[in-house]
Amino acid sequence: MAVTKFGTSNLSTKQSFNRLGAASSSAAINSTTLAVEYLVIAGGGGGGGSIQAYNSGAGGGGAGGYLTSTLTNITLNTNYTVTVGGGGAGTAPSTAAAGTNGSNSVFSSITSTAGGGGGLGAASGTNGSAGGSGGGGGAASGTGGSATQGFAGGNGADGVTTYGAGGGGGSSAVGVASGNSSNGGVGGAGSASSITGTSVTRAGGGAGGSYSSNSSAGGSGGGGAGGTNADVASNATVNTGSGGGGRGALVTSAAGAGGSGIVILRFLTTSGTITIGSGLTGTTATDGSYKVTTITAGTGNVSWA
Repeated sequence: MAVTKFGTSNLSTKQSFNRLGAASSSAAINSTTLAVEYLVIAGGGGGGGSIQAYNSGAGGGGAGGYLTSTLTNITLNTNYTVTVGGGGAGTAPSTAAAGTNGSNSVFSSITSTAGGGGGLGAASGTNGSAGGSGGGGGAASGTGGSATQGFAGGNGADGVTTYGAGGGGGSSAVGVASGNSSNGGVGGAGSASSITGTSVTRAGGGAGGSYSSNSSAGGSGGGGAGGTNADVASNATVNTGSGGGGRGALVTSAAGAGGSGIVILRFLTTSGTITIGSGLTGTTATDGSYKVTTITAGTGNVSWA
């Protein structure tokens, strides 16, 4: 029978570690590879601004890409790159422009694409920027951005009979178009994961801004609310990869900033000990027979031994 040699131990290939725990503890400890579940969310896009003369709402920022699965071939004593993407900036006060895209997040070979900024609210209308999930289109008649990962943003209103703008796409739903009212579109919903042991929803889209006094809600999972002619747009929740709210008619305020991303790694306690390298901010907790490492900022390496 073929054997796999590690150190001074000869282990049968039938004893090789698998993440379902079928192998013995001693075999798992001495294995040269391990399986790591991951949740990698990129930074969300910032909300767009609007042109004061037309009192038209801008699109909400799109949610960052939301990737979850398992890498089964992580090698011990080997560095793996991790990057946590930042959220995009919302358009500055009294500035007519689309929101800024977020930044990508990375774990090993996995790259989660950043959320796109919300579109400008203008007489001619502009598209929301495409990203992890598309940003919302601004009024008038802006088209929601398409999505590299995730879902598209909602379309903006025509800017003649209505003034709302579409919300950004979330990780589980398309952003809502403004429809036949002056309200901005609601941000698309986020997605839930129990990788930390508790179900948490992240990566919601930002809501579109509006000409009305009725603020539209950001998508579940941290999306920012849209601004109005009275209320300021909301920033997305940090470390959710959600989109920021689009600015409404109150142009003296800023649009909402996108939320920073996050990288979460889960592995059996018997499969090794993780080291979080310099440049990264993170913690490791125990969840039953698993360790869960949550990395909230930076760029650097992780490794297992």
